[in-house]
Amino acid sequence: MCPGYRQAGTLSNVSAKRTERLLTLVMLLLSTQRGYSKDELFKEIELYCRAPTAAAREKLFDRDKAMLREQGIPVESFSDDPAFDHDNSIRRYRIDTAEYRLPAVSFSAEESAALALAAGMWDVAALDSAASRALRKLQDLGAVSADTSAFPIEPRIRTNEPHWDEVWRATTSRRVISFSYRAASTGREEQRTLQPWGMGSRYGNWYVVGRDLDRGEERYFRLSRITTTPQTLEGTFHVPDTFTMLDSLGSLDRASEPFEAVVAVRPDTCHLLRTRRGAREEESDGGWDTIRFPYGDPEETAADIAAFGPRARAVSPPDLVATVGHQLARAAATQDGPFPAIEFGVAAPRPARRKTSADAHLRRLLDLVPYLLDHPGAQMEETAVRFGVTRAQLAADLELLFVSGPRYYPDGLIEVSLDGDRIFLSNADNLAEPLRLNLDEACTLIVGLDTLRRLPGLAPGSAAATAHAKLTEAAGDAGRVGKAIATTLTEEAVGPTLETIQAALSTHMQLDLTYLVPTRDEVTRRTVEPIRAFSQDDVWYLEAWCTSARSIRNFRLDRIQDARLTADLAGARRESSGESETLFRPTADDSLITVILQPPARWVADHYHAERIHELAAGSLAAEIRVSTTQWIPGLISRLGGDAAVATPEGLRRDCVVWLAAARVNYP
Repeated sequence: MCPGYRQAGTLSNVSAKRTERLLTLVMLLLSTQRGYSKDELFKEIELYCRAPTAAAREKLFDRDKAMLREQGIPVESFSDDPAFDHDNSIRRYRIDTAEYRLPAVSFSAEESAALALAAGMWDVAALDSAASRALRKLQDLGAVSADTSAFPIEPRIRTNEPHWDEVWRATTSRRVISFSYRAASTGREEQRTLQPWGMGSRYGNWYVVGRDLDRGEERYFRLSRITTTPQTLEGTFHVPDTFTMLDSLGSLDRASEPFEAVVAVRPDTCHLLRTRRGAREEESDGGWDTIRFPYGDPEETAADIAAFGPRARAVSPPDLVATVGHQLARAAATQDGPFPAIEFGVAAPRPARRKTSADAHLRRLLDLVPYLLDHPGAQMEETAVRFGVTRAQLAADLELLFVSGPRYYPDGLIEVSLDGDRIFLSNADNLAEPLRLNLDEACTLIVGLDTLRRLPGLAPGSAAATAHAKLTEAAGDAGRVGKAIATTLTEEAVGPTLETIQAALSTHMQLDLTYLVPTRDEVTRRTVEPIRAFSQDDVWYLEAWCTSARSIRNFRLDRIQDARLTADLAGARRESSGESETLFRPTADDSLITVILQPPARWVADHYHAERIHELAAGSLAAEIRVSTTQWIPGLISRLGGDAAVATPEGLRRDCVVWLAAARVNYP
């Protein structure tokens, strides 16, 4: 018979009950070296007794064990008698306290700043939360809340590739996946089965690398070419000890791009094509300049050429010519309309806040307990802010802690009391130390620090490098994920420019820039006073005071053709606008345009921060976008190849029609 139960009236939902059951299980398994049998656990944890059958209770327990292990909580299973080692009915369970607790590790102020910068690099909500939890644990152990201004660069890791979440989970949990894949060389789709050894980003794309079970060898797959949601298969696998994702990314050399494009361009135009990696110009002929450059992705290259409309004409190879022509034809057909009726709402809606899962809730409680034990009398409001929850949610968490613990012994329950606005917690000594970092938490900081320490301009012994070494050791087995995930945020074309910018920032000197302005398709010269460098969507920017424009501007590093330190000191240090999330500063002279976006182009609404949106049939979207100039819009419509069209204003719609008609003349 199950023992009595201390009931809490507000804990009626299934997720909260599961969190309570998991927390109690952790407390029990930490409390003994001898361990508990399943029968003993079922007796102590009343919520197991609510299962309708013995089989259902066993299934609940198996699921709970698996979930705890996935979170990095080391649940051990053993037998007192080796002769009965395979008899699950007499096995015992416990958590090794030494393996559970995060070992003490100290960080300097500079290393703490590097940790804070690494924690803020992830643009996916789940990993951003994991990074915040990891940083909070390290701060509870002594890492300081440091000012990241010691690093005048702000890198971000883009994770919005298709199927990124599924591939991430499979890679970190070592699960085989199956998916359909479109090869760049043939365009054919085939089913592939893969052991994902690692994943990483380079050249603005994410790749997964592993053993292709259909081919029997190591292969690369670009996530943007995976055409179906990856399905997880049964079983796990072993990653070769010699494998590191960083080495694999290093072998992805663009020098091996298999094709060569020949493109005719109008004189003094198409500068982005002229400055492509490996591009070379030939003699002019009949009002056209001829350029050649290597490429690897036919569809992306066709989009790059189509974006220049009548100013560029693909000459060879024939497949590329046909793809550009088809792209422009689709764009023209879509731009000709007709367009559906559009009724904009007040503003683009924000995504709904997702409910907290039981595992995420458990992690928060396991972090909350050591904090409250170490800070008796902590203020409610201050604690809620620290853990990123509302005051009401914190109150619910405290109530859940109050009812958690083994039922058979009343003194096994956690005690929570409030004195006015102050929180006091006791009888939870087993949870007094912070939990070790789980895979997501360790990965966010380790990969972030690794990415940071490899940026140009940082010394090998920098704070990012030393913090990386300390954290990898402290993370234990979770630290292995640092070999499986890697990102390269700069390439040879951008690295030297970023290094020059860092030198200007550290010495507070002005820079002379030769800069390509794509909206006007012209090369300009600027003198600027650097404020900071930051990355967004795998593109690096310099935020600087432009002395000619007399205002703050953002400059893309891949469009800076030359950057030189001057002998002149910059003026008074200017504050960053802090607008890296939008890159666009609205003014009274801006234009509002309405674009119709098919599903493949819905990203445009987010990227250009649509002010209002309206959902249309078949997954398409109308978006109202603010722009400072409309010169570049026909090129965007050409690039998107029929997945977008301008609906208003009427003058811009006609300009796009004329632009596309002129471009199609090059492809009779």
